[in-house]
This record gives sequence, structure tokens and C-alpha cells, in this order.
Amino acid sequence: MSETNQVSELMSSRFRGYYPVVIDVETAGFNAKTDAMLEIAACLLTFDDAGQLVPSETVHFHIEPFEGANLEKAALEFTGIDPYNPLRGAVGEEFALKEMFRPIRKALKAHGCNRAVMVAHNAAFDMSFFNAAVERSGIKRNPFHPFVSFDTTSISAVALGQTVLAKACEAAQISFDNNEAHSALYDSQKTAELFCHIVNQWQALGGWPMGLQE
Repeated sequence: MSETNQVSELMSSRFRGYYPVVIDVETAGFNAKTDAMLEIAACLLTFDDAGQLVPSETVHFHIEPFEGANLEKAALEFTGIDPYNPLRGAVGEEFALKEMFRPIRKALKAHGCNRAVMVAHNAAFDMSFFNAAVERSGIKRNPFHPFVSFDTTSISAVALGQTVLAKACEAAQISFDNNEAHSALYDSQKTAELFCHIVNQWQALGGWPMGLQE
């Protein structure tokens, strides 16, 4: 079996046909129906030749507030995002989602998986904003499962005894810069590193004794 086929078989069998994609969003509040989504990032994953789960490509967009969106002052102060700064290079939700779905669909095919599954820290929050944006955009072919997710908050609590992303990364000996946090790009990449660390650690401990087949 070729290395490409080995990696494809490993991904499709490891997560029951799901392809994990790490998602992070930055928003202008907590209500997915009324508050703007201002950033989204998706970090794709793969298995290396040693059978270790590793981050690969990351796709990131600054998002224009949808028409009539609410912008909570406290949320903007927390993230430091100026929604109307022209230097952001922001795009509409529909454009961002469709462009993000292109490499995800390609990865699904390459890894022999049926659907993407969202991996996120406090996944219910990210999924609510993501699904609301998909609905507003009228996108019919969404590669993600509509409600299944892998929540690294819960996984980290079990594996590392931590629930805060920065503290979980520290426990996993993953570098984390708090000055870079609350950026969808940075947080998605750190969440991806954390998820990969826990999956690989679980395999090393014998909880998942699968490996690349000879």
C-alpha cells in the first residue's frame, strides 16, 4: 500500500469516516443570530508518515458584519477588532465560507472521509456562529456535520486537567502567546496543536493501538 493510501485509510478509520477540521471564530457578541462574526479560521489536519496527527493547511478570513448585525462594544474591546478598518481586507460571509469549503472538500476526498467534523475549543459557541452564517448565506452544500463536534475543552479536561486553551497548551508543553490570542488564525492553530497532541498521546498510551499498515 502506498504512503498516500496509508494516510487516507488511517484518517477515515480513525474518526469513523469524519474528517476533523479545527475552527475558530471571533465575534462581536455571544448571540449567533444577532451578533456579527468578524473572523473565521479553519486548520486542516493530516497524518504524517509516522502515523502522527499533525496540522496542515490553515485558511483564514476577516469577515464583514452582515447587514443589521449587532456589535457589542465589550466584545470588540475584548478582541481588539475594528470591524470597519479597511486594512482588515474583510470579505462577506458567503464568500469566506465558500472559499473555506474548497480545500476542506479536497481534503475529504484525499483522506477518504464522508463529512467534515468541527473541532473547536468550546465548540458549541463556534458551531452556533458558523451554522448561523451558513444559513444566512443560503449555502446548501455544507461539508460539515450539522451538530456533531469534537470539543477540545472537554477533551483537555479529561487528558490534561485543564479547560482554558492557554492553560491546556501549557500543560501539553505547547507554546502559547497571550498577546496573540483572540485571533481566529492563532487560536485555531493552537487548538489544532492541542487536539493533535491529545490524539497522539492517547495512541502512545495504547488507547488507540492502530498504526500505518505495512
